[in-house]
Amino acid sequence: MPNIGTVLKEEVRRLAKKEIKSATRSTKQLVAQHRREIASLKRIVRAQQREIRFLKAQESKRLNQPVTAEEPAEGQRFSARSVRSQRRRLGLSAEQFAKLLGVSGLTVYHWEHGKARPRKQRLAALFALRNIGRREAVRKLELLKAPQKTRRRAKRRR
Repeated sequence: MPNIGTVLKEEVRRLAKKEIKSATRSTKQLVAQHRREIASLKRIVRAQQREIRFLKAQESKRLNQPVTAEEPAEGQRFSARSVRSQRRRLGLSAEQFAKLLGVSGLTVYHWEHGKARPRKQRLAALFALRNIGRREAVRKLELLKAPQKTRRRAKRRR
C-alpha cells in the first residue's frame, strides 16, 4: 500500500506541472511570435542596408563624374566676373571650387582675374555648376574627400 504522503506529493507535483504548463504556454507562444518578428525585422534591416549601400555607391558615382552640361557650351559666354560671383554664391574657396571642376586652385584664380580662359570641357563643367546650389556643392565636395581618406588609411595599415 502506497504511503499517503508520497501520493499527495505526487499529485501536488502533477497539478503544479499542469498549472505551470498552462501559465507558460501563452508566454512561450508570445516568445516564439516575438522571435519571428525580430527575425523578420532583421531581414528587412539587412535588405535596407544593402539598398542604402547600393544607392550611396550610385550617388557617389554620379557625383564623382565630371560635371558636364546637357546643352553644348556654344552660345554661352565666359566672364571672369561670373566665375568669381558663382564661386562666392556657392560659398566656396577657390581651392574647393577647383576640386568640383577638376582643376587646380591657381587655375580658378587665373580665370577669375581674366589671365586665362577655360577650355571647352571645363567651360561646359563651369556652366553646369550654375545649376547647383550650395548644399549640393558641399555634398559633392564631401564625397570627393571621402575616398581619399580611406586610401590614406589603407596605406597606413600596410
